[in-house]
Amino acid sequence: MKKIVNHILIIALLYSAASCEKNLSKLNVNETNSTTLDPALLLNQAIVNTSFPVKSLVFDLGIVQQMVSPNGGVLAGANFNQDSRDVTTAPLWTAYYQSVIKNTYDALAKSKDLATRTNMYNMGRIYQSYVFMILTDEFGEVPYLQGGAGLAEHIMFPKYDRQQDIYPKLIQELTEAAAALTTTSTIETGDMLYAGDVARWKKFAYSLLLRAGMRLSKIDPAKAQSTVQAAVAGGVITANTDNAFIRHDANFNQPIGNTLNGSEAANFYLTKPFVDQLKNNNDPRLQAIAIRYVGATGSTTQTVAVGTTDPTKQMGMPMGKDNGTIVAQARADGLASFYDYSQADRRRIVKVSSPVFLITAAQTNLLLAEARFRGWITSGSAAQYFSDGIKAHMDQMASYDANSAIAATARDTYITANPLTAGTELEQINTQYWIASFLNGPEAFANFRRSGFPALTPNPYGQPNNPDVPNGTFIRRLTYPTSELSVNTENVNEAIGRQGPDKLSTRVWWDKP
Repeated sequence: MKKIVNHILIIALLYSAASCEKNLSKLNVNETNSTTLDPALLLNQAIVNTSFPVKSLVFDLGIVQQMVSPNGGVLAGANFNQDSRDVTTAPLWTAYYQSVIKNTYDALAKSKDLATRTNMYNMGRIYQSYVFMILTDEFGEVPYLQGGAGLAEHIMFPKYDRQQDIYPKLIQELTEAAAALTTTSTIETGDMLYAGDVARWKKFAYSLLLRAGMRLSKIDPAKAQSTVQAAVAGGVITANTDNAFIRHDANFNQPIGNTLNGSEAANFYLTKPFVDQLKNNNDPRLQAIAIRYVGATGSTTQTVAVGTTDPTKQMGMPMGKDNGTIVAQARADGLASFYDYSQADRRRIVKVSSPVFLITAAQTNLLLAEARFRGWITSGSAAQYFSDGIKAHMDQMASYDANSAIAATARDTYITANPLTAGTELEQINTQYWIASFLNGPEAFANFRRSGFPALTPNPYGQPNNPDVPNGTFIRRLTYPTSELSVNTENVNEAIGRQGPDKLSTRVWWDKP
């Protein structure tokens, strides 16, 4: 009897084990989660993660001499002509590939074969092209064809593509995707950039195409001209109502605004070249952008009570000073301390809820002014595009804060006093582009390299003994993160072999001397 009971127990245990094994496959399945994501959610995730990171503040805005910090450590970068690849440049690479390109890649994969989602597919192509343009402009050769394919295609070590191969593909993608957008397909109302508005997405694509064409102005003028003509024929952004920008709020903070309203509030200052450009030309944008905490001797004394937005009282921080030499410089400038220099007003233009502008009517009109001056297009006049670009940017200031709005009379007075003048057209146009791209670090950096304007003096800090940024030169690109050098070694070294040394001073393909 005892043996029979034991056999029964063994059989029961076997059935129990079999039952457990059968249910093991369900243990790691979350049955409350969707097994697939709508591509619209993926595209939106890509858009929100594109907001320019702090890297743009430390490098891009410093290279083009608009904002700078005299402090080192994690803030060292453009003002020290210092390569900080692991602290400040690597986050751009990581954020854009892991949080932006991965999402656009997945959105494209999920929408490509859906007949009812053709607009989503082409919106994804356009946005991905925008982000890849930033990546290749900042670094040069980057993974393009295999970028974003890690999880989907198990490509863990993507090959790098030459920039001269990437640009034609970007131009092709933008051209084809813009043409394919249609009002007869599903309107993707959940899109957070334009709520699926086909006409505005087309303008976004053609404005990007215009930007891509102008990048080629030195390296391939014929291709630049034909690309610009195609963009203009398609229709570009010329009014602020069509501006492409990312919205922020108290829950989703603007990265630079979050930084400048947090621990680094007293560490970044408007530069002397930027402030002087606005101040010396009675530019009303200075009052809309700047604040100076008069007499401040430390972060705790930068209070509202001593703050002034009076343009006549603004003073920019000179380039190339560290937290030792800036003390004597501030004293020589008649200031209480370096905390007394002008800053971008964190209560107006760089709030945590400030928008991040990607492409604007101001930028596009100014590129049209240059294209018209070069004779690449025949519509309109360079002078009119020039003034329209200035007007658009001044009107755009109200989007940051009501207290940054510029009165129409002040705007028109400035425009009348600063017409496009024969013999200085390229300098005037691209200096205005520099101003209109304030806070859009990647674009300001790219256009400064392309055009050579404004005519800035190279940052002198440490250059005589700096192997990365030789004396009298500018930073020309960002360097690859250490993670790529150590993990994707073969492919990144192949790119370096083609492009040149992995240094800040190495030029990207289109940045022809």
